[in-house]
Amino acid sequence: MNDRKKAVLLAAVLLVIAILCGIRIYAVSHSSTGNGQALYADIYQSGELLETIRLDTVTDEYTFEVPGEGGASNTVCVRPGSIAIISANCPDQICVHQGFISTSLLPITCLPNRLVIRVREEAVCLDDTTLVPDGVTY
Repeated sequence: MNDRKKAVLLAAVLLVIAILCGIRIYAVSHSSTGNGQALYADIYQSGELLETIRLDTVTDEYTFEVPGEGGASNTVCVRPGSIAIISANCPDQICVHQGFISTSLLPITCLPNRLVIRVREEAVCLDDTTLVPDGVTY
């Protein structure tokens, strides 16, 4: 094989790998929690857990304020199955621009106000002894 054929073959293999990775990321980010999985949002400030919200049981949208040190403030919005910071008094607004999250792929972080929101899934007991396995178990 000449160098050109090798380069084309390598590019094709890398393209296939990239497509498969994209499909996997899409499947994980759009998986439903209806298979014995509960969806939680943990809200931390300065490393301390402030509140845990079970997102899969939320029926109506609501907002609340999370005050911080030195006048810091974040407005959190909770929707059925997702959560976001919709306003903050930090200078960069990265946390606001991240939008609503519903998976554990990337937490919402407001570094100036020391606020982190992490979404996690947890197996739900079907009875006293049986747990539904999660994706990590397989």
